[in-house]
Amino acid sequence: MLSKKSSMFKMILLSMFVAIGVVISPILRVEGMCPMQHLVNVVCAVFLGPWYSLLCALLIGIIRMIFLGIPPLALTGAIFGAFLSGVLYRKSKGKIIFAVIGEIIGTGIIGSIVSYPLMAFLMGRTGLTLFFYTPMFIGATIIGGTVAYIFLKALSSNGLLAKLQKSLGAKIYDRPTYRIKE
Repeated sequence: MLSKKSSMFKMILLSMFVAIGVVISPILRVEGMCPMQHLVNVVCAVFLGPWYSLLCALLIGIIRMIFLGIPPLALTGAIFGAFLSGVLYRKSKGKIIFAVIGEIIGTGIIGSIVSYPLMAFLMGRTGLTLFFYTPMFIGATIIGGTVAYIFLKALSSNGLLAKLQKSLGAKIYDRPTYRIKE
């Protein structure tokens, strides 16, 4: 059972991820490609798990759509990868590369295919095909996933990843070679 302290810490961290995601999402952004969103998705999935990552991506997408005028790609291009990133991270027992692979498959393939009918039929965009968004989404997930991988490996190498996961009450997959201070 989660303690009140770790539950509160999760809510604060989730809020910070949402704020960071909204603020940094315009960096390197072109329609259909938002690499910084994928950085946030992977890091959030590793820190908080699939459900929190899904919620984070959903909230970021909604805020971006309302305040930045981003099309519904803000949702379809984030939520599937965020969730699958957390699931694969857990199923692989904490291998960071699987969190990145989950983001690439979830967003780059599933999200891009779901985006086609949404944009073609609901938004009235013409000239789209089933895999129209796939190259852009895969490119964005590779960029954002690579940055997330480097960041998380750096945290892992000095024991901070395990320390953060412990303070969140999460399962610690990353076992540093030295003891974490209580």
